[in-house]
Amino acid sequence: MRSRSGDRMWAVAAAAGLWGTSGLMREPLAQTLPAPTVVFYEHAVIALLLAPWIVPAGRALAGAGGRVIAAMLVIGGGSSALATTLFTFAFAVGDPVTPQVLQKLQPVMAVLLALVVLGERLTPRFALYAVPALAGAWVLAFPDPLEVGVGSARAAALALGAALLWAAGTVLGRLAGTRLSFMHITALRFTIALPVALAIAVATGSGLAIGIKALPMLVALALLPGLLALSLYYWGLSRTAASRATLAELAFPLVAAVVGVAVLGAELTWSQWGGAALVLVSVTAMTLSRSRARPAGVIVPDAHRAATAATVTGAADPR
Repeated sequence: MRSRSGDRMWAVAAAAGLWGTSGLMREPLAQTLPAPTVVFYEHAVIALLLAPWIVPAGRALAGAGGRVIAAMLVIGGGSSALATTLFTFAFAVGDPVTPQVLQKLQPVMAVLLALVVLGERLTPRFALYAVPALAGAWVLAFPDPLEVGVGSARAAALALGAALLWAAGTVLGRLAGTRLSFMHITALRFTIALPVALAIAVATGSGLAIGIKALPMLVALALLPGLLALSLYYWGLSRTAASRATLAELAFPLVAAVVGVAVLGAELTWSQWGGAALVLVSVTAMTLSRSRARPAGVIVPDAHRAATAATVTGAADPR
């Protein structure tokens, strides 16, 4: 066990807090620019900064095998470019709090995907956490959960689609991590995502022209809740127990809620706040339970145990 003096829980909390500030940039950008345009420039800034690692990462990927190559294509194209586009669309059609809290369903989705991709199997106790979390997500997503129309479901569907793709990134990232370093995965993720983000922008008819006033906010979005938070998260996670990291990650929805209500003017009903609390409590309880010696969510076959250690402890794909 690591000594408390070497613990970096504060770094995980700081990274999660930075994710929670993304609404400050993403919500106003989503109101003035098409979501694919925002995502393209967000990835362009990060890919540019990671340029020194692209060639070594490409060489490592070439020798990593077909499964790892396929995993990185899905991570870059789906879990990065497409997921971030869906998440940004959710800000354009909904409030700035709900999409970020719904993102906390990622661990539930990652467990389900791990059943198919990594051969994990559920224990009966998984439903004790998943069912309340999904019920809370429903109540959170709709001001009146008994009257749901197509229009009111759009933001929730977009946010959940993004969470599902990020969960896929969690599972496939563990697979790729058996052959590639973190820096290689990060560089490949954003390099692969960039042409996909461009293709999405072109396919949706989104222009790439932006006003000079939007540029500082786009750069801030890429650097603060993007690259800086990602780097800080992994640096902190390497010296933080999974149970403590899970608690530290609650800074994300808490900061997001404060920013959404106090700065961006979001208004949620009391039932929505109750749904948000139910999501956070259920997912946190599941992740803490899975981080113990006897996981309550899944049982991992020995052949996959080393490759999926972070998945078992509940670490989510940091955006």
